[in-house]
Amino acid sequence: MQFTFSSFGLRFMFAAILVFATYNPEGYSYFAWVRENFPSVTLEQAFVGTLLTIGWIIFLRATFRSLGIIGLILAFTLFGLLFALLFKWGWLSLEMSRLVTYIAEVLLAVILALGMSWSHIRRRLAGQMDMDDVDEE
Repeated sequence: MQFTFSSFGLRFMFAAILVFATYNPEGYSYFAWVRENFPSVTLEQAFVGTLLTIGWIIFLRATFRSLGIIGLILAFTLFGLLFALLFKWGWLSLEMSRLVTYIAEVLLAVILALGMSWSHIRRRLAGQMDMDDVDEE
């Protein structure tokens, strides 16, 4: 299967759905839903929470395995510095908390999508392939 920009876009879309379904500043998220009834949790909330947890584990595990600790540190450093530049240049301010939240969530979705796509991207850029570790029993 050929890795294309659409392949990355699909991974980004699923990552963004996961991130924004978990929390968003508009109040239409799992976080807002659970906060309404806290500390009690309904069966529906537990079911959706389990689905979100499965999604997060899939994305986080793939991202950590693909990028590794150094790659994650570099990605978060790059995006943290981007935020610092946007604040320094006056394009963002602390009064724009909703916009800052949206940008942070989009950047998190980008990192998750990169983690899900990194093996394909690296193979296209460098011609190197990744191999999963095989457990010997």
